[in-house]
Amino acid sequence: MIDNIKITNTEILSDNWYVLKKITYEYSKKDGTKMTQSREAYDRGNGATILLYNKEQKTVILTRQFRLPTFVNGNETGMLIETCAGLLDEDNAEDCIRRETEEETGYKITEVRKIFEAYMSPGSVTEILHFFIAEYAKEMKVSEGGGLEQEEENIEVLELDITEAMNMITNGEIKDAKTIMLLQYIKLNHIL
Repeated sequence: MIDNIKITNTEILSDNWYVLKKITYEYSKKDGTKMTQSREAYDRGNGATILLYNKEQKTVILTRQFRLPTFVNGNETGMLIETCAGLLDEDNAEDCIRRETEEETGYKITEVRKIFEAYMSPGSVTEILHFFIAEYAKEMKVSEGGGLEQEEENIEVLELDITEAMNMITNGEIKDAKTIMLLQYIKLNHIL
């Protein structure tokens, strides 16, 4: 633990879906004075996301699904276009993303490449997200995808031309941060 931060109290505000905590801590500033602050932190576990791409076709696989938080914050339909993603649960990041890819997209991928990790909303959410890319081909399709019924997932699988996907960022059809980051990564690194 860092010497200038001391957690003095942790209170669970909710553990209905994931865990929301109110954490009070002392923080020593550079001049040596101490301040006490309280912040809420939402712990939903860590996750992984992946962008599937096909070099020959110059296409990517994305998903579309309803996301309640976007709906209550002005997304008229609540539908969001995203890269495949999931929580790690008890898996390591690579095993998680292989499982999620098959469940959500129907593709059984062979090789994945981890490109980086990032905190997506560090002001309030503890999650760190592991980012992957992988090539896909038609023969890797083993099911229709769409997610697991027992997890109440209702996911539409989209195959888009990379130019169309990049234009969807510009025109506001793609607003998901992890998706924008992965699409920009493959463009900046001349993968597609």
